Amino acid sequence: MTEAVPHYRVAVIGSGFAGIGMAVRLRRAGLKDFVVLERSDGIGGTWRDNSYPGAACDVPSHLYSFSFALNPNWSRTFSPQPEIWDYIKRVAGEHGVDEHVRYDSDVKAAHWEPDRNRWRIETDGGILTAQFVVSGAGPLADPSLPDIKGIDTFEGRLFHSAEWDHDHDLTDRKVAVIGTGASAIQFVPRIQPKVGRLTLFQRTAPWVMFRHDRDITGPERWLYRNVPGAQQVARKSIYWGRETYIFGFAKKPSLLKVVERLGRANINRSVKDPELRRKLTPNFRAGCKRILMSNDYYPALASPNVDVVTDGIVEIRPNSVVTRDPSGRETEHEVDTIILGTGFHVSDPPIARRVFDSKGRSLAEHWGTDAQAFRGTTVNGFPNLFVLAGPNTGLGHTSQVFMIEAQIRYTMQALKFVCGNRIDRLEPRARAQHAYNEMVHESMRGTVWVTGGCDSWYLNEEGRNTTLWPTFTWNFALRTRWFDPHNYDLRRIRSTRRSTRAKTTAA
Repeated sequence: MTEAVPHYRVAVIGSGFAGIGMAVRLRRAGLKDFVVLERSDGIGGTWRDNSYPGAACDVPSHLYSFSFALNPNWSRTFSPQPEIWDYIKRVAGEHGVDEHVRYDSDVKAAHWEPDRNRWRIETDGGILTAQFVVSGAGPLADPSLPDIKGIDTFEGRLFHSAEWDHDHDLTDRKVAVIGTGASAIQFVPRIQPKVGRLTLFQRTAPWVMFRHDRDITGPERWLYRNVPGAQQVARKSIYWGRETYIFGFAKKPSLLKVVERLGRANINRSVKDPELRRKLTPNFRAGCKRILMSNDYYPALASPNVDVVTDGIVEIRPNSVVTRDPSGRETEHEVDTIILGTGFHVSDPPIARRVFDSKGRSLAEHWGTDAQAFRGTTVNGFPNLFVLAGPNTGLGHTSQVFMIEAQIRYTMQALKFVCGNRIDRLEPRARAQHAYNEMVHESMRGTVWVTGGCDSWYLNEEGRNTTLWPTFTWNFALRTRWFDPHNYDLRRIRSTRRSTRAKTTAA
């Protein structure tokens, strides 16, 4: 006897901010026929996995939260990882999301079945089907490992910062850190005092600004708990303050010279050695890569037990890392531990290799190196699919949760429309998607992310920025405030018509 395959109206992939936010909105709308597919044994996504020493958010706490679930009890102005993870779990519990989560259900493949207008989803926990799929598998979900000759031959301990080995005692170890991104600048100051020797391999020096972090006082927390609207005022002031960054990033990059002066002052304050200062001073415009914040990164690098190496890595041997300087001379650095701070698969998310259209072509193949989505959320050729934190929805200046909530609202508007109009299939039209993406990339011209003189993970192989939203976030929120059925091919239940038709201008 064939076992029945469970069917849901909506399947949500992932239980980080995007997945939990989507699930809460579905329940609040009265739609409880959904499942949240989580590959791990607990919710939290990025903030569950990234538990390295010093892990914290670089967006102010009051803004880095759901608009419908403000937290008056943040302990600091920039929240540490354990508090953010607890917050996500608490929101899920308070809104009854837990009962919808299927744990240990990593999505291996999702195939669109056109004859049945549904998705067939294969997971570690079994097979299921769903009419709609919402991907909440965020861009910081899968660690990126460097392609370095000999990395598999290393005999010491090697791990990525997102998979921190808490059982490995770093005391008096000879530690190599590869990478100088947002994670490395947080964990390096925490491990530097205990290791014997720390060698930081830096390909590109980042801009690092002073972090205005402090304890949130008891009276402040009392105010947020007891005075209606007090925390909303704090949140909105932070939001609009962050939006002003766009004037430098996207409107007039020359304004960022002020930021660069502050960055150099931060270096000069902590680093007295002229050669080390030279190594740590970026050679590109601030904002071209993500601007980082730390008060203890530079002092840690100036410590006697730290070396900053800027020569390129050519090989990893069983007990060392080998570099080569511009003259061709090689140097072998003896280490017993390697920590990779090499980021994530942002522009090539693994989930895109597991979602297939009706012809068996993956979303990754469909995108190639130029990922596109309509409103950053729906994709031509993939009916009934919504991608949260999709192409050109990333940010370099403010809270990603704001963008995720805008996409969730748009998705909910779409689901409300199809339910109210007895529609079983929706798919953005190719011309609408093309027009929208041309608008996005035209807006990208002249921004610091394109003209800043750096080689960043924001850009694809053709130099197009497929990652970031190019202007103010309120602009994106307006564009996704209402579902626009005239930009979609729609199929009604039990209708013989292939789709509804209407003329439109997408952008």
